[in-house]
Amino acid sequence: MAATTIDYEQAGELKFGQVGIANLRVRTLDPARLAAEMTERVQRAPKMFARAAVVIDFGGLSRCPDASEALALIDALKGAGVMPVALAYGTSAIEELSQAVGLPLLAKFRASYEREGEADPAPAPRRAAAPEPAPAPVPPSPAAKAEPGLMHVHPVRSGQQVYAQDRDLTVCATVGAGAEVIADGSIHVYGALRGRALAGAGGLASARIFCREFHAELVAVAGHYKVLEEIPRELLGKAVQIWLEHDKLRIEQLD
Repeated sequence: MAATTIDYEQAGELKFGQVGIANLRVRTLDPARLAAEMTERVQRAPKMFARAAVVIDFGGLSRCPDASEALALIDALKGAGVMPVALAYGTSAIEELSQAVGLPLLAKFRASYEREGEADPAPAPRRAAAPEPAPAPVPPSPAAKAEPGLMHVHPVRSGQQVYAQDRDLTVCATVGAGAEVIADGSIHVYGALRGRALAGAGGLASARIFCREFHAELVAVAGHYKVLEEIPRELLGKAVQIWLEHDKLRIEQLD
């Protein structure tokens, strides 16, 4: 009897971007399998995933799906309880596919695709030039000051979002359930964290999350996330730090 091979790798990798929209990067074009994975996520954390907006990212596949394949996946994801709202920008074939299935392209992902898909330009050849006289010395200018982190002193209430672009975020109060704090850098919460915290939203893997009282609905660093149901109960209510290590999200109690 032939041995059965078990595939433990997920068919789709789910990450979160700057505005909390889930980006589903499809690794295996299998609508039934992807729907089953998404159904499990919705059942495990319905407050987070039920009817969540999802961008479908076909950049992990070796070929662009045709319209019938994409529509089958869209229908399967809707049946699983989430709402596909766009395709992630990629190639001209993806642009044509977006028109065929009636979904917009999300330009937010454009820059990352172009960085991944384009080779670095070759340096231009240097031509010999006659030596020029040295310029007069210029007095050094004062060093440019780095932009300070964003300080938010009021509670972040349900339905509110605070985003620190290109910097850290410090919240000197509570982040309520249903609220969202996002930073391209690290996040510090000097109160209870009950909502969602997304650090390294622009892809900074060295970003961290610190909070004084941990009850978060979701935490993410550079798109890698955990929901409350996946977090050890002994960490709830404790002061913790959260960081990314070898593409795995680590959560530890602070001393």
